[in-house]
Amino acid sequence: MTNIVSVITPVHGPSARYLVDAHASLTRQEMPPGWDWEWVVQEDGETGDVRPHVPDDPRISFQQGRRGRAGMARTMALARARGDFVKVLDADDMLTPGALLRDIEALAGHDGIAWTTSRVLDLLPDGSTVGFEGDPPPGPIARGAVLERWRTHDYRAQVHPATLCARRDLVTALGGWMALPSSEDTGLLMALNAVSTGWFIEECGLLYRKWPGQTTAQSAHHHDAERRARMKVIEERAEALAKLSTWHP
Repeated sequence: MTNIVSVITPVHGPSARYLVDAHASLTRQEMPPGWDWEWVVQEDGETGDVRPHVPDDPRISFQQGRRGRAGMARTMALARARGDFVKVLDADDMLTPGALLRDIEALAGHDGIAWTTSRVLDLLPDGSTVGFEGDPPPGPIARGAVLERWRTHDYRAQVHPATLCARRDLVTALGGWMALPSSEDTGLLMALNAVSTGWFIEECGLLYRKWPGQTTAQSAHHHDAERRARMKVIEERAEALAKLSTWHP
């Protein structure tokens, strides 16, 4: 029997051209014995702009749906995920070699670990990369630790939600990704940390592409009133979850 990690990717027309690079990064992954990946790609919308860029690979499941931004597309993709673990991969990003192997080893090899994140590098338009200081120590991330630092540092987390890999049953129990215009991945990260222990992988697991069309580069993403509203509902949801429950395997 083959174990599966489900890689979930929302995509819309402007980012579809990067799917070939994301797929190439998946094909370079070294998997543990008895493991394979599937790629669950969900278009945010029903256009003809994305399908031509989806590689021909039997491990890929592609569907379209009503436009609702990335959070809805991610959650709709979750319905088709067959794996016990769910890995985030945005359409314009790339996994580094060994990323899935390290995620699986952390989740399968340590009791009580519900999710992982890893170091990330920004991939600039000229092909160069930029790293960041302030990563947490490798190993366990205590329940509530990310949430506490996030809300005391201008809502900036010390780990990157675009590198998340988590147990599918917990992601499902939390309702998938939040129905927000952006920051839906931050919302899931805070919810996961509110109820469970994570694991930080010090090796770089993701190249985070910087380009003019990405959501976080748009002026609306930084609109003050909207940002305050997003952060408020993310914080209140995480605090409520922390009071209500603790995840157990």
